[in-house]
Amino acid sequence: MTPFPSGSIFSPVHCDSPPQSSVTSRTASAIQTVKSAISVPENELKRWRRTFDTQAQTLVNDQKFLNVEQFVNAIAPKADLTKTGRAQYATLFRVADTSKRGLVSWDDFVIFETILKRPDADYYMAFQYFDVDNSGTITYNEFKNVFNSTIGPDSVPFDFDGDWVKLYLGKKNGTHVLGYNEFSQLMKGLQGERLRQSFKYFDQDQDGFIRPEQFKRIILELAGHKLSNAVIERLPTLCTLTPGGRITYSEVIAFHNVIREMDMVERIIREATAKSKDGRIDQSDFLNHCASSTRYSLFTPMEASIIFHFAGRGSGSQRLALIEFAQLLDPRWQAPSEGGVSASVSPTTTMSIMHQVFNSAYNFGLGGIAGAFGATIVYPIDLVKTRMQNQRSTVVGQLLYKNSMDCVRKVFHNEGFLGFYRGLGPQLIGVAPEKAIKLSVNAFIRSRAMDPETGRIKLMWELIAGGSAGGCQVVFTNPLEIVKIRLQMQGEAAKLEGAVPKGAAHIIRQLGLVGLYKGASACLLRDIPFSAIYFPAYAHLKKDIFNEGYNGKQLSFVETLTSAAVAGMPAAYFTTPADVVKTRLQTEAKTGQTHYKGMADAFVKIYREEGFKAFFKGGPARIIRSSPQFGFTLVAYEYLHKFMPYPFKEQPRDAETTFTSQPEEMSKIRARNALRILLDVHGDFGPRTA
Repeated sequence: MTPFPSGSIFSPVHCDSPPQSSVTSRTASAIQTVKSAISVPENELKRWRRTFDTQAQTLVNDQKFLNVEQFVNAIAPKADLTKTGRAQYATLFRVADTSKRGLVSWDDFVIFETILKRPDADYYMAFQYFDVDNSGTITYNEFKNVFNSTIGPDSVPFDFDGDWVKLYLGKKNGTHVLGYNEFSQLMKGLQGERLRQSFKYFDQDQDGFIRPEQFKRIILELAGHKLSNAVIERLPTLCTLTPGGRITYSEVIAFHNVIREMDMVERIIREATAKSKDGRIDQSDFLNHCASSTRYSLFTPMEASIIFHFAGRGSGSQRLALIEFAQLLDPRWQAPSEGGVSASVSPTTTMSIMHQVFNSAYNFGLGGIAGAFGATIVYPIDLVKTRMQNQRSTVVGQLLYKNSMDCVRKVFHNEGFLGFYRGLGPQLIGVAPEKAIKLSVNAFIRSRAMDPETGRIKLMWELIAGGSAGGCQVVFTNPLEIVKIRLQMQGEAAKLEGAVPKGAAHIIRQLGLVGLYKGASACLLRDIPFSAIYFPAYAHLKKDIFNEGYNGKQLSFVETLTSAAVAGMPAAYFTTPADVVKTRLQTEAKTGQTHYKGMADAFVKIYREEGFKAFFKGGPARIIRSSPQFGFTLVAYEYLHKFMPYPFKEQPRDAETTFTSQPEEMSKIRARNALRILLDVHGDFGPRTA
């Protein structure tokens, strides 16, 4: 493996190596001390060994060692959601290289990884970096020399003889030494002191103002690694918050407080936008949620103005969505590319149209598979529901079925197990376009009515999207169901009258094109309100009850199935009267049974002859059938999308931060935090070579 070039941040600091016997005894002593303080499980030790053996390619006397580059590969997080470069992790090499020979041995690596198990590993690493002589304390000279050796000559100077340093290290030249705990407090307050001194350095005439470019330089040195390029470019615009075109110390401190408390800023923003009706918040919402969710108010009005100023690109008075805060919350955020729009149809537009066509075909196929799966599971329940709904109480003679369970018993006894699946073929043939139409229309209208930045949609548009989806599907649903119903009723007729069952083709020829849409008005009356109830209920159950998407949460199989099943219950039951009328209109009336001229006539005659309860015949069976059917259908649909994703799908922009990222190993998190403490000293922290 090619080592990094000399003079780069990866170049190790070479020191005179101590005698080998001294190194060996000191290393053994250190290992024993660390192991006695922190218990290391055997499986973790094996994992460290695998990592070391994989990365260590440097051989010295037949022993493996890690050079700087290999060490970085072993400890750096794979997907660090910051602007911290992998090369900067070489700074920690100095801590791991206890023998100061420019290489890390297996024993050194074990000590380093074991230290990372400490809950205070980040500050402990920083302490070791400054404790050059390994004395366990840090003197004034050690602190000053290490500090000066890690920042460039063009950096804003730091006054080591100032009052702040004297408070920690005593009088001039430092009569006091820092232990570990004292050093930790010094490091926590160091950036604030650097900020104060930097402002004073540029405020030569002491009028309390600095120029915008000077403010930008300060922030780049102290916190440039925490901010996106978009925010950095607009740092000078902080001067627009107050008249005068210059920046005050109060504004500098306020901006620094926002950066220092960025995790809390993000938490408040995420919670406040999640609770907001429109998914957006203004400064008042931010401060109100901060006051209600914390013991003490963390942010001043000026700090809130700064947050909204940089998130809103200079307009801090507007209501902003979570995605608009991403440029402030996510250091890697980049502005969307802006290209010109041609008057003619560009290749990009053509590809977009093609993607829409392919995506529709993709959704159509997955919808058909999911619909067939859900329909097959609950089809026996649907058959029982249909026969119960068609049973007329005014027919002369004894009722065929006493209740749903009696119907199940008689179907199995008279027609066998396959009798429960009579008419399944047409159902499966028609369910693909039906589900594709329903899911596609609902998704299409929701996507057009949805706020692209918040992902929110008004309830009225949710109802319109669901109702439109239900109305459009009737084109396929009505012919499908009239054939299915007549096939389902044939088993009953064959047993009573000795009739020969007819196939689906015969029924279609018998009905004709117009006959296939008999009862369509009742079908519309059922499907439009069903989908208008179902889809919004399903979406709100997932979001409001199971908190889907909150802090990146993804629902489990059980939560998704529960949401889909529960949403189907009210939708199925409240639309049962329309389903009863539709079934009566689409079933071929037998001798002695009432004939219906249309939907209104059916409603009137059913009410007069059988009473109001007749409109809810088969209601429980409909709930039992519709609820699991749509539950399994939508779960299958979502999981098919998950495991067979559309290959050309454009991923929506999001605020990708530690709140939404996959968790890293704790050791890598602590290594990252240790490096950040050092980067707070200077954004380009690291040993300087002559």
